[in-house]
Amino acid sequence: QVQLVESGGGLVKTGGSLRLSCAASGRTFSIYTMGWFRQAPGKEREFVSAVTWSASSATYYADSVKGRFTISRDNAKSTVTLQMNSLKPEDTAVYYCAAATAGYNLRFATTYDYWGQGTQVTVSS
Repeated sequence: QVQLVESGGGLVKTGGSLRLSCAASGRTFSIYTMGWFRQAPGKEREFVSAVTWSASSATYYADSVKGRFTISRDNAKSTVTLQMNSLKPEDTAVYYCAAATAGYNLRFATTYDYWGQGTQVTVSS
């Protein structure tokens, strides 16, 4: 089993920045990919970004956040960070950290085996 704990959510004004972190523990050696998803009220959970644990450290972003968000990972600490800049009100959602043992179909929530409890991000206009 893998446990994920997110931190760093909060309230910020439009154009501001937030940094989300996710710490993994347990059987972290089984993780190949870590990602972030978000879910706004009344909407489905959507992909935000992902990074593989491979040597290439490949990164993936949703079109809606490309150029504004940056994902990074620290293998030694089993953590993944999402730096969110130029935030918009439409970024408001609960953000979930997720981990997968697979390295494909990374934009689909069903690929991920483990989930954090979520952290609220609210962007005021």
